[in-house]
Amino acid sequence: MRLILADDEAPTARVMSLALQKQGFDVEVYYNGKDALDATLANPPDVLVTDIEMPVMTGQELCEQLAQQMPARTFPVYVITGVTDLVHRKWTRDMADLHFLEKPVSIRRLSQELERRLNS
Repeated sequence: MRLILADDEAPTARVMSLALQKQGFDVEVYYNGKDALDATLANPPDVLVTDIEMPVMTGQELCEQLAQQMPARTFPVYVITGVTDLVHRKWTRDMADLHFLEKPVSIRRLSQELERRLNS
């Protein structure tokens, strides 16, 4: 299964990528939302995992662009964030199949969630 991971923190992206590869995912890493968006539009993945705070294009902007440019998107999107306040999540209300994972993200929890969602 192809997974796009967008995170500007190289060490975090590396650890997550290696762990997800061990779980059998083919992981592509992008360090900003714009590159992740371009890759997603060119070849939609089975799942997208994105951080919120990134340069060039944030995770929120990435999700908003996906909603506009891929209104019939069929893959789940997981947003990794340290912001737990629901007020900061208003922008997701009308987005289908979008889920939050709070930092620090447990690789085991992420893997279990991905397996559950993709095998259902």
